[in-house]
Amino acid sequence: MAGCEWVVEAYGCRPADLTDAAKLRAMFEQLIAALDLHPVGDAVWHRFPATGGMTGFQILAESHLACHTFPEYASICLNLFCCRRRPDWDFAGFFQKELGAARVNVRRIERTYQEADDPEKRELSQLRGAGSVPLV
Repeated sequence: MAGCEWVVEAYGCRPADLTDAAKLRAMFEQLIAALDLHPVGDAVWHRFPATGGMTGFQILAESHLACHTFPEYASICLNLFCCRRRPDWDFAGFFQKELGAARVNVRRIERTYQEADDPEKRELSQLRGAGSVPLV
């Protein structure tokens, strides 16, 4: 079983858009609809008083969507983790259109939950020997 995670950084964005709560909420809704994601509750948002930057977090049935805006640097960072395989998506075009981003860095990380050559269940001693300890 495998999933993927996107880490997206957009630079040269319109600073006013990065402080606009309604715009950012609408962007989350657009991403969720376009990628066929399934929220399990309402998104949570926080505005930082000094800069007006916003942090948003949405728990999804697939995992989570989070963003952090930095209007003082004209940038936004977004993280989307999906616990199932997904096709690539045009995050660069999305941020260019929605926020006027001049440059977008998109990293896709393939996530696997179990090494292919390991049995389904491991012994605790094997985990400790490999430097991993299960959480209980």
